[in-house]
Amino acid sequence: MADAPPGPGGEPLFGASRKYADDPFAFIEALEEVYGDVARFEMGPMDTYMVTDPTAIERVLVSDADRFRKPDFQDDALGDLLGDGLLLSSGETWQQQRELANPAFRMSRLAGMADRVTGHAESMVDRWSAGQRVDAESEMARVTLEVILDLMMGVELSDQRVRTVQAQLEPLGRRFEPDPVRFAMPDWVPMPGDEEFESAVDTLEGILEEIIEARRGTEGPSDVERVGDGEDAPMDFLSILLRARERGDQSPRQLRDELMTMLLAGHDTTALTLTYTWFLLSEHPEAKERVHAEVDAVVGDDRPGMEHVREFEYLEWVINESMRLYPPVFTVFRTPKSPVELSGYEMPEGATLMLPQWGVHRSKRFWNDPETFDPERFSPERRADRPRFAYFPFGGGPRHCIGKHLSLLEAKLIVATVASEHDLVFEGETPLELLPSLTMHPRQEMTMRLEER
Repeated sequence: MADAPPGPGGEPLFGASRKYADDPFAFIEALEEVYGDVARFEMGPMDTYMVTDPTAIERVLVSDADRFRKPDFQDDALGDLLGDGLLLSSGETWQQQRELANPAFRMSRLAGMADRVTGHAESMVDRWSAGQRVDAESEMARVTLEVILDLMMGVELSDQRVRTVQAQLEPLGRRFEPDPVRFAMPDWVPMPGDEEFESAVDTLEGILEEIIEARRGTEGPSDVERVGDGEDAPMDFLSILLRARERGDQSPRQLRDELMTMLLAGHDTTALTLTYTWFLLSEHPEAKERVHAEVDAVVGDDRPGMEHVREFEYLEWVINESMRLYPPVFTVFRTPKSPVELSGYEMPEGATLMLPQWGVHRSKRFWNDPETFDPERFSPERRADRPRFAYFPFGGGPRHCIGKHLSLLEAKLIVATVASEHDLVFEGETPLELLPSLTMHPRQEMTMRLEER
């Protein structure tokens, strides 16, 4: 039998959860540096194994994916929020919903919608003026939210409704910040912030109901407008789900869960990727100049479109390097369905496996000078000998992020559209402090000064 892996000690009841909650990113880095491939610790009552061996991660996510499941702890508040949507569902439910969703995310469909993505980016740029200061995180969240509403739900919300959605993100995010007391307490114990969380969920559910009514052709509210009635409109995700509902293959609750997952997960990670990309380019003027030069050479006097996306090389490296240094999803979790050996260590059935992008993406074992921003790491020559799962911002295997291609398409088109008109200069505080929630947000406001190119 394989040995149990080493790891840090912990306190009674809390285990190592206090240290983790104080600074999850430093905690992950320390464990990776000291223990290497696998480290064991207790997160409150949970027996947790942090795995940073790319070969083992590939087994968990890809080759042996059927031997692992999503952990139960993701079924409490996260379950209340996202329910049985694609992110959390499993088994036949997940398989059915994934098959339903696939046509909406096919590259052949998305390629035909590149102009619509560019249109949303242009509308954002039209609101800006040289010398203005904007909160880059808020602006990127707004434009990516508008893209998801358009391409995946076929609607456009009023400015007021968009602001209402954005206002709910903060109380939702606070609920998922690491808290050692929450780790130790049963789910039914009331905690500070619960009421604000529940109110935010209720508000978003109300907006989703408005969207569904508008798309079903009823006389919906005036601040929800149907869009995209062209050839591709019937294959947006909401249209697919509504047809499934008419056939009796989609319950009202399942429809709600999928739309909530799409609304939140569908825009947040892309918005963060863009936010960190603007920050890194501002901090590295030579890289920014190279992006501007590539955009000018590839796009010229045209509007950025699908034909240009395929030609962006350095811009793609920049976006990849942004997701390496600041992965919006900074860790994923799995649970073995039965005992399994990984990297020479025994993982018991029911244990919590932590697969941290943050720890692997910044490991000295897989990256030279990992703290340095270096987009050329992703050139074909330099990435050839790197382990496949030394970089996995979208997860991997059958449950990889279904929105990967849309996210990358959005990021390239939005950066190209903005970079054609403006130079963004970061005026916030450095170094960045990071806020761990469902995704990794900057703590400080991401203030950018707009300079006309």
